[in-house]
Amino acid sequence: MGAIVVGFLVFAGLMVLILGLAGSGRSAGINARLERYAAGKSEATAAPSANQQMGLSHLMAESVALARLNRVVEQRDFGANLARDIARADLKLKPGEYMFIWASSIVGVPLVFIVVGFILKPLQTPLALIIGAVFGFFVPRFWLKRRQASRLNAFNKQLPDTITLIANALRAGSSFLQAIEMVVREAQPPISLEFGRVVREVNLGLAFDAALENMVRRVRSDDLELMATAITIQHQVGGNLAEILDSIAYTIRERVRIKGEIRTLTAQQRYSGYVVAMLPIGLMGALMVIDPGFMSPMFQNPPSLLGLPLGVALLCIGGFNMFVGFMLIRRIVAIEV
Repeated sequence: MGAIVVGFLVFAGLMVLILGLAGSGRSAGINARLERYAAGKSEATAAPSANQQMGLSHLMAESVALARLNRVVEQRDFGANLARDIARADLKLKPGEYMFIWASSIVGVPLVFIVVGFILKPLQTPLALIIGAVFGFFVPRFWLKRRQASRLNAFNKQLPDTITLIANALRAGSSFLQAIEMVVREAQPPISLEFGRVVREVNLGLAFDAALENMVRRVRSDDLELMATAITIQHQVGGNLAEILDSIAYTIRERVRIKGEIRTLTAQQRYSGYVVAMLPIGLMGALMVIDPGFMSPMFQNPPSLLGLPLGVALLCIGGFNMFVGFMLIRRIVAIEV
């Protein structure tokens, strides 16, 4: 009982630290630092109180540990890929901080199962704890992918109107960089943030084609890549860029319309795949809650297969077949436009 309480307290402390890390990267912290910088040396160099010194020392110790973890992660090949994925999701986290959240999720979900298991006894079984660890392993990655997909979807929806705005600005006599700056002022995030980065990179001396290529690499949008390719070719061979952008905007709008129609027509098939995959798992969970001893024969040995209880082997085979069926349904309804 004492070990469970200690584990729960450790999990709660990790969650508090994670929330603090997630909030530390927001714009409020940046504005506070800028205000301290603008206030002058007298206020910035004022001696902190004893409580503030203790808080600062604690935060410094945490930041040093996280900085070391971040350096270790960034030295690996997967660290660069993870940093790119975090940037695409627009998260104010470093790769080391995300890895810390990932590890905390793997440990924290089984601890939650143990605590809730005092009410629902099946959650304290080894199988439930293993499932909780697997669930905690996939949740951060799923959250990251959902953030990326949501941001990309919002970007693609704003892109046709943005291209039209750039074309109209070019017809009014503005340069292309001035048209991009107008997008930064008039558009909404996330598209204004990405074009703002392009403007800053160009102002720092980077070639405009390279800045557009960097934006395509960050966003990974086929529509944006089409626009960037057309602009690069126009810079090399010349032509009426406004008419080219109008044609691209029309193409993108038609593609978005067709994708919406296809998504509507395949909605039943997509949700059928989710039902086929999740219904057996939900039924097994309900049976374990209603009658905990109902599944016990599945884990008895003998009978056995390849050294495992026959019931466990059958569950593994069934789970593999469910996964294959789910992926086949996903592939069938994934129609490219």
